[in-house]
Amino acid sequence: MTEDKVAQSRIDQSPATDGSVCVAAVQMVSGPEVAANLARAAQLIAEAAEGGAQLVALPEYFAILGMTDTDKVAVREPFGSGPIQTFLAHTAQRHRIWLVGGSVPLVASVPDKVMNTTLVYNPSGECVARYDKIHLFGFEMGDERYAEALTIEHGQQVVAFDTPFARIGLSICYDLRFPELYRAMGEVDLILVPAAFTATTGRAHWETLLRARAIENLAYVLAPAQGGYHVNGRQTHGDSMLIDPWGQVLARLPQDAGVVLGRLDRALIARLRQSLPALAHRTPGL
Repeated sequence: MTEDKVAQSRIDQSPATDGSVCVAAVQMVSGPEVAANLARAAQLIAEAAEGGAQLVALPEYFAILGMTDTDKVAVREPFGSGPIQTFLAHTAQRHRIWLVGGSVPLVASVPDKVMNTTLVYNPSGECVARYDKIHLFGFEMGDERYAEALTIEHGQQVVAFDTPFARIGLSICYDLRFPELYRAMGEVDLILVPAAFTATTGRAHWETLLRARAIENLAYVLAPAQGGYHVNGRQTHGDSMLIDPWGQVLARLPQDAGVVLGRLDRALIARLRQSLPALAHRTPGL
């Protein structure tokens, strides 16, 4: 284990319960060089796998957080090939884990944009799920200005997929502000929210929104984030965390690169949904 920070939940330190599985969120402080970011991701994924994680999730923009917004366009890949996707496939296979590439810049339908895409690989290294970010961040406050729509094409499809241990719903960063997206997933056991939240919006809203999504959906939320000062001058909020279906934060890492480890327990989900059947009490069409 390196000097990287590792945050473990209290349930991860207790004896395993039937049906539980260890999951991990990787926090990074990515820069403009793809090769360097992939090398760093490889170290952190290895730490998570050594810690027992069967599913490891990387943050948004893990492979590149460029000096300008157009840098990611220059390294975009066609779906199914390219160094970033090859890295994800080989790493999943090497560690025999489910690996979630928080977001990968893929070819879009227009030449000057990308799809900001989560790709999921199974332990055989096969890509089994793809989610293109639907909601694109726009923000102006003081000197801070962000307009993802200038370089990213909107996704259109809500995505959830099955593993042997959980049904998982996919979302990315700004999607977190739109609860209807998560309702459209149906009943899922785990919600993934890879992100690069700004320091400004993160301080104000990150934890509140994550806990709300867990409580509303009676599901675990795993949120791997960018967390620190980047060479392009940007500061991201970090605070990668695992939240249980009751809204309790089980593990977190406030800043810098590292790994958050914890357990997902489907028996707990079942008990809580039986005690509080809010999902069954929804009014169709409302």
